[in-house]
Amino acid sequence: GINAEYGDITQTVIQNADKAQNKIKFTKDNVAGVQLTNFTMHTEGSDVYQLTGLGKGGQTVSRCKDTAQKAIKLLVELASLQTSFITLDEAIKITNRRVNGIEYVIIPRYENTIAYIVEELDEREREEFYRLKKVQDKKKVIREKQKAFLEEYNKKEEETSGMATEDAPRNLLETEHDPDIMF
Repeated sequence: GINAEYGDITQTVIQNADKAQNKIKFTKDNVAGVQLTNFTMHTEGSDVYQLTGLGKGGQTVSRCKDTAQKAIKLLVELASLQTSFITLDEAIKITNRRVNGIEYVIIPRYENTIAYIVEELDEREREEFYRLKKVQDKKKVIREKQKAFLEEYNKKEEETSGMATEDAPRNLLETEHDPDIMF
C-alpha cells in the first residue's frame, strides 16, 4: 500500500489537519441589477506538506498534491459559475413573470381603459354636436319670429302712416326734432 511505497505520512497529515491551507473567499458582483456571487480560492501560509514523502516517492506525492490543487481551483471556478447561472436563471424567471404580467394583464387593462375613454369622448362629441344643432334651430326659429314680427310691424307702420300724425303713436327710436321747452 501507500505506507510501503512512500513511507508513513499519517502522522504528518493528522498534525496539519486542523489548519486549512486553501480558503475560499466570495465577493458579490452586480450584473444588470442582479447580485452574483463569485468564489475565489487563495492559499494561506506555506506548504505544510512540502517535506512529505521526501524519502520515497516524493515526486509522485508532489504531483498528486499539485493535481489536487488544480482540481480544487477548477471546482471553485465551477461552483462560482454554477451559482451565477442559478442566480441569473432565477432573475430571468422573475423578469419573465413580470413581462408576462405586463403583457397579459396591465397592457390589456390600459387598452380597455383607453377604449372606454375614447368611446366616452366620442359620445360627448356627438351630444355636443346635437346640442349645437338644437341651439342653431332655436336661433333660426327666433330669427324667423323676429323677421315676421318686423314685417308685421312695418306693415302696420305703413297702414298707420296714412292716418293723422297726431293719432298715430310716435316711434321713439326715430330721430325728430322736439321743440325746446323753456321754464
